[in-house]
Amino acid sequence: MCGICGVVSQSPLGQAEKAAVRAMNRAMFRRGPDGEGFFEDTHCMLGMRRLAIIDLTGGWQPLYNEDQSVALVANGEVYNYVELRAELIARGHQLRTNSDCELPAHIYEDKGPEFVHDLRGMYAIAMWDKHRQRLTLVRDRMGEKPLFLFERTLPGGHKQLWFASEMRALLASGLVPFELDPGAVNEFMHFQWLHDPRTMVRGVRKLRAGSLLTVEPRAWKTDERVYWRMEDSPPIDAEPGPTIRAELDRIAELIIRSEVPVGVALSGGIDSSAVACLSARKYPGMMKAFSIGWAGSPAQDERGFARKLAKSLGMPFIEIEIAPSEVASFFPQLTVLQDDPIADITGYAYYALSKLARDHGCPVLLQGQGGDELFWGYAWARRALLETAYKLRHGQTRRTPMRDRFWPRDFTRGGLVGFAQQLGAWFYGWSPLGLPKDTNRDRVVYWDLLKPFQVADWARSRIYTDDFDRALGDHNAADSFTLPFPRPEAEILITKLLCQGYLLGNGINLGDRLAMANSVELRLPLVDYKLVQTVIGLRKAHKGDHLLGTKAWLRKAVEDVVPREIFERPKRGFNPPVTQWITTLLREHGEQLARGNLVASGILRKDMVERMGRPASRLQPWNQLFLYCLTLEMWMTGMKDICASARAGHAGAPAVLDASPVRQEPARQGPVHKGVAS
Repeated sequence: MCGICGVVSQSPLGQAEKAAVRAMNRAMFRRGPDGEGFFEDTHCMLGMRRLAIIDLTGGWQPLYNEDQSVALVANGEVYNYVELRAELIARGHQLRTNSDCELPAHIYEDKGPEFVHDLRGMYAIAMWDKHRQRLTLVRDRMGEKPLFLFERTLPGGHKQLWFASEMRALLASGLVPFELDPGAVNEFMHFQWLHDPRTMVRGVRKLRAGSLLTVEPRAWKTDERVYWRMEDSPPIDAEPGPTIRAELDRIAELIIRSEVPVGVALSGGIDSSAVACLSARKYPGMMKAFSIGWAGSPAQDERGFARKLAKSLGMPFIEIEIAPSEVASFFPQLTVLQDDPIADITGYAYYALSKLARDHGCPVLLQGQGGDELFWGYAWARRALLETAYKLRHGQTRRTPMRDRFWPRDFTRGGLVGFAQQLGAWFYGWSPLGLPKDTNRDRVVYWDLLKPFQVADWARSRIYTDDFDRALGDHNAADSFTLPFPRPEAEILITKLLCQGYLLGNGINLGDRLAMANSVELRLPLVDYKLVQTVIGLRKAHKGDHLLGTKAWLRKAVEDVVPREIFERPKRGFNPPVTQWITTLLREHGEQLARGNLVASGILRKDMVERMGRPASRLQPWNQLFLYCLTLEMWMTGMKDICASARAGHAGAPAVLDASPVRQEPARQGPVHKGVAS
């Protein structure tokens, strides 16, 4: 696990460009506190920071093929490296290290850019072919490892492409103008995260998940293509439970490969319990379980279930309790460490959990993300599927009957609270009585079912300044789920939207950035691409699986190893006491919005920002809007500080990010390898 960065340039690189690459590398210290390495050629320079997980003494990057004509830096893990290593040796390759990341250089030697099809894992790779003078950038199929791109044109017309594992690293180069993209601001307000490849900074984008980009700098020839799509998975006409279990057992075996201790994040829900139960059977030592709880142990605190499961598995159970004051005091640093603005109130829990693992000697952590998106864990997603099917049949969305909008789903506390919130939403005007009648055939009924999207639609004419609203023009946040025909059938389409949208933009990104902020490698067994292909293939052969109930296939697959009581209790999700946390943020930071960057930049109206800073009823949308705007405000402030530091000649992360330094041995300085241009 590492951070990578670099540049490829049409004109020969000068000392200023090389210094900028080094500045980017310094800014990624937390992604790799164990050392660094560089490769230089006339038109390309690569840099990396290392977090040593496999081949601790020999796996220092850059890595090469036999004649060193291919140089590689990589971020991530190739899970099937043992099998690939045996195949390469059988084909006559000579390997210098036992590192999983050396193998792609040798496979590339045989297959060129098609090497990526042999890899199973999570990775972002940069590979320089000295003979062909070609840079290849590749990102794993599900997007677990990030890769940010910035292209610029020099005064003489020559082009350069800069890349890094973090937005902060790109900004630390001092070369990226910091200007917000208005469309990204509006998209963020609707989703609270951004869809790939978009970023908040104009001119910076991400390499899409499952994509490969090649650059031949002398003629500036670029080629970007998608090498994997989940909807292309072939149908699988087999029994879902055993078929999924077989794939889960295989990934459980692969994903625990490590030369350092591995832990598991345990919440007490189905997904993390399945990961813990399956991986513990494969782990050759004593795996530690880590869990988060909330001060005062409110109803959503699931530590009791997690503790009981850990005991049954013989796992040491290590827990921490989070207080609202901690969340509020760390919030400015947290938003910057996320790298993208992500207004998920659970973000601090991700950070605290990975810090807990690092403090207890586990630099590798397994987590159960992906189960909800793959196995119909969200009731609203199943509703989206039904509403989309209705729209296809009738040409427009339907109005929900009034009795369904104004009658509690159930008379539990949660049902009554939801009923009261719906009444308030209608009374204050931010949620309509059912979806608006939309006749756009290409628009899927999806995120517009949810409160954040409805609030943002209501707020656009209220919180944006007139100038910013004009700059937005006809930008429509629903474009991300407006997809022309031909397109995958509805069940596959909703799954893809969930995985490439919410799972990647929110969950995967939060997990990667905040784990790496503590120099912890996060591994997600339920996001393995072969498991995804298996689920999609089964879904093509078994229509209507969403009608079977929440996570029916996953339950069947693991029913013999996960305790029955985990399945029988109601789904809660990994949710902290949201109202209490937002109230604390409001008290600590409420006044900062009115005098902040978003107002000064002419994006938000000052009077409406002041309105957000006052306590409001839960029936109103103001507290939610406050969280969105505060997240963006704090993120913008932190990123501008990084840019200012870079311009001042002190490129790297600002001091505010050093609140919790990683304990480590002195970093190893790898050699600088220089290529010879052919």
